[in-house]
Amino acid sequence: MIETDDRLVTVSVVSHGQGDLVAKLLEDLAHCPCVSEIILTQNVPEGEIVCPTSLLSRIRFIRNDRPLGFAANHNQAFRLCGNPTFAVLNPDIRFEGDPFPQLMDAIAVSGAAIAAPAVRNPHGVLEDSVRRFPSFSGLATKAVRLSSGKIHFDAGSEPFCPDWVAGMFMLFRRDAYADLAGFDEGFFLYYEDVDICVRAWRAGMKIVVCPSVSVVHDARRDSHRSMRHMRWHLMSMARYFAKHFGRLPRVNRFAR
Repeated sequence: MIETDDRLVTVSVVSHGQGDLVAKLLEDLAHCPCVSEIILTQNVPEGEIVCPTSLLSRIRFIRNDRPLGFAANHNQAFRLCGNPTFAVLNPDIRFEGDPFPQLMDAIAVSGAAIAAPAVRNPHGVLEDSVRRFPSFSGLATKAVRLSSGKIHFDAGSEPFCPDWVAGMFMLFRRDAYADLAGFDEGFFLYYEDVDICVRAWRAGMKIVVCPSVSVVHDARRDSHRSMRHMRWHLMSMARYFAKHFGRLPRVNRFAR
């Protein structure tokens, strides 16, 4: 049996002028009793974000003087984390129910350092949030549409261990996040999630996905529309391969 205090979560959310989206996510978090602390970072100047009354005592704001990258923002929030688990959420995530109890159970059973739910788009289709590590051969097969690197699974199937999970929703054991020194701030945007999963596996830690739990993500593929985001994507890809080429860990997909 997990002690009650061990089931408390600190949630980190970063707003890039996305107050309307964040307000909806806060409404969902208000129905998650184990979320006792929310660190909301306003990365750019914006108006006041509407917060449910029930969350007022649980929310802390960080207002950046200048925009920071994904890694720096969540590492900054982690320094305020007072709970045994630390969740990184995108502002455009919505819940279908409280995802945290089952994810914490999956961590307890598997001994994993990181847990994630299945992620669906607004039409109910599973997204490619659970994947194999990027490799040069994988990029080649993806380019000719032979393989996407996506790991296929059925909703409701047993928890399993993938190579990596997308940073739109990651639940960490606090001690594991600290041991890994958080996200690598050398990545400004993109590949931070891949990198921390590589480092976790290399350190003997597991990542677990719980398909019986799902959240909704309104995917916004900015790198497909913006030259600035495309440049960040390519720079992060280059950093990832320079850092991990030839050193990817082998992954046992069994969660137990």
